[in-house]
Amino acid sequence: MTATDDLLARRNRALGAGAPLFYEHPLHIVRGEGVYLFDSNGRRYVDMYNNVPCVGHANPRVVEAMARQQGTLNVHSRYLHESVVTFCERLAALHGPQIESVILTCSGTEANEVAMRMARFATGKRGIICTDATYHGNSEMVGALSRLGRAPSPNPWVRAIPFPETYRPIAPGLTGEALCEAYLAELAKAIADLQESGEGVAAMILCSILANEGLPDIPDGFMPRAAAMVREAGGLVIADEVQAGYGRTGQWWGYEVTGFTPDIVVTGKPMGNGLPLAATAASRALVETFRAKTRYFNTFASSPLQAAVGMAVLDEIEQRDLLPNVARVGAALKDALAQRKGVSATIGDVRGHGLFVGVEMIGADKAPDTVLAKRVINTLKDKGFLTSNAGAFANVVKIRPPLPFSDADMAEFLVAWDETIAELAA
Repeated sequence: MTATDDLLARRNRALGAGAPLFYEHPLHIVRGEGVYLFDSNGRRYVDMYNNVPCVGHANPRVVEAMARQQGTLNVHSRYLHESVVTFCERLAALHGPQIESVILTCSGTEANEVAMRMARFATGKRGIICTDATYHGNSEMVGALSRLGRAPSPNPWVRAIPFPETYRPIAPGLTGEALCEAYLAELAKAIADLQESGEGVAAMILCSILANEGLPDIPDGFMPRAAAMVREAGGLVIADEVQAGYGRTGQWWGYEVTGFTPDIVVTGKPMGNGLPLAATAASRALVETFRAKTRYFNTFASSPLQAAVGMAVLDEIEQRDLLPNVARVGAALKDALAQRKGVSATIGDVRGHGLFVGVEMIGADKAPDTVLAKRVINTLKDKGFLTSNAGAFANVVKIRPPLPFSDADMAEFLVAWDETIAELAA
């Protein structure tokens, strides 16, 4: 038995068998630096997946801020602390005027639950609309939205619509305006069904770039028109920016890329670069209505430590000018992978925004090839590049490196990608 096998056996006893791990042969990672991870044997891997350390593993500015604040003061949220106020002001100011106030939490799940409850309090309705291949978190309430497929939800307050895409359109032959209209018709049905059921429409919640759905190319005009329809029905629009936000697309927010204005914005993973930090941001009226109707607090949220680390992350993004890097390197990476579609029939589509790219692996007649996608990510791992698979059919190779990912890192990855595709085709 190897040391890794022994650690895995201990893990199964300590955590309980079934706790998720990546890859056929799990990695024992012991150190990170920038966009790199190192295993227990000292081997270096290029991290092409983790959006938690968005400004890089072991980022010196974040580490210093964390240590300094923890060595000075860290308490719960029921004391005044200037840094907490300043951080929330900075975060709200990164949005438009409709976003004024912030509720800090520790996870995206919690922040999305706050957002959904906020929408219910504001509208007096219960109904939530999501897509049929989404994921927004793990709690009972938020988990009720996860990956529902085309079957009706067992929860009477949930309606899932087909996620809008151009690669596998909802009806054969539909393109352009007709395709957009077809997806909007599905949304109209969901709205009408919720209204007729008596649940009403509290909110539509969407990842701004539909990350878990596989980063589909969304029919032009769908997102702003869908938002308008929900508001006309009396509901609010929640943008889940846990994956799409914090510069991932080359702009601060995914909703800027897909062209709509949310009422409530949820952020998470990248905010603390590894420290648990998430947020629900909205107008002051929405936030204060929520606060008036709940006794909500979180022992570890709105803390001086969260604020110090949160501001260090914002400083890194702004002072290192990372958004232009994301836009430039991400566009080059997407273009390079798109050029490879013609080289291999197994590459069906290349999609994404900034440093978030998805490569759809297919078989005959565009059939999703989940097995091949898993072989790709495991082979890339063996070559020193960490990715994963995602999407409605789990056949999309998910490429999402930290924001400082460079041209040199991209060049190395493309060599490994070409070798991987050639080896798997042999």
